[in-house]
Amino acid sequence: MLYTRLSKAKRMKIFQVINVRWFNATAWYALTLSRLLADAGHEVTVLTQADTLSEKAARDMGLNTVSVDLNTTNPIRFVGAAKHIIQLLGTHRPDIVNCHRGEGFFLWGLLKLFGFGYRLVRTRGDQRPPRSDALNRWLHAGVADAVVVTNRRMADYFLQKMRTPSHGLWLIHGGVDTKKFAFDPDGRERVRAEFGFGPDDLVVGLLGRFDRVKGHKELIEAVAMLRQRGLASIRLFLIGFDTAMTAAEIETDIRENNIADITRISGKRDDVSACVSALDVGVVASLWSEAIARSALELMAADRPLVSTDVGVMPDLTTPPMLVAPGDANGLADAIANLAESPDLRREVLAAQKRTMSQLTLEEFLKRTLNLYKSLLDET
Repeated sequence: MLYTRLSKAKRMKIFQVINVRWFNATAWYALTLSRLLADAGHEVTVLTQADTLSEKAARDMGLNTVSVDLNTTNPIRFVGAAKHIIQLLGTHRPDIVNCHRGEGFFLWGLLKLFGFGYRLVRTRGDQRPPRSDALNRWLHAGVADAVVVTNRRMADYFLQKMRTPSHGLWLIHGGVDTKKFAFDPDGRERVRAEFGFGPDDLVVGLLGRFDRVKGHKELIEAVAMLRQRGLASIRLFLIGFDTAMTAAEIETDIRENNIADITRISGKRDDVSACVSALDVGVVASLWSEAIARSALELMAADRPLVSTDVGVMPDLTTPPMLVAPGDANGLADAIANLAESPDLRREVLAAQKRTMSQLTLEEFLKRTLNLYKSLLDET
């Protein structure tokens, strides 16, 4: 437990609304926060979409879940969902309702205006900006008590386009378990031996689901460029498994770039921290998104120097010399080569990452969220 349990007087009743179908970064952020709040002694109810991966993940984490169909477009089912929510509000009487998706946010806003006495928070955990129309601006600035964003780029959008008052906008990055994702020297040696990486190999890797957005193709091309430039020690380790894309599809790109002999794919693993520790350079090659960047936090927590495209939250996390444009395989190759050739640059990058990671622990994630919630309740 990160915090001692609270007295009854300080205990908050919190609804975390996580009607997310997939267990993506938005769901991970919301469920990690829910678990932290519950462990800190607060009464947390997670409202999920039934029969989804995020609902299963919530239950696996031991969270109290209630399924409500907030994503329906059927008017009759939507009325049923509204009635269900009103019953839940009467039973639980939450102090805070935190919506992590836009579907249903309008309903929560209406119920707040109708006199239900909760404070309403909208957490924006994806990189797609909301429409800047009059209704949306009113919902975020006039009805929600606070808007949480997970990166500076989205904060700028809300300030400039959505006209959200600065006092109502909170930047709260996600946090990472720095005990679980610490550098594991024994795991490093074991995994490198398992996949045939030698002690002098420069192992470059990407941690993430197999999906076009993650930029596996561009990293494969970058590694092929480095090999052609004469970097004989270069190796590629893709830590992931079939999701939106299959390993077979990625292997096609690997073969076409003639690097099958120096590339390994992990498949599904229970020892992700050891696999991350096996890397010499971590890469986030995403073409867009990365509003939260879970994999980047895990790579940095394991003390792996990070090269990244400048999408989403990544400029908040990564030192400028290590940032390249999305889709720029040549830029990725140059940044990796610079790290390989300059021990001083590597030390500078790692030192900068340590400073960043000191603010991105689970403890900080919980503390900043509690500061927000308590400030809202102090206003009442």
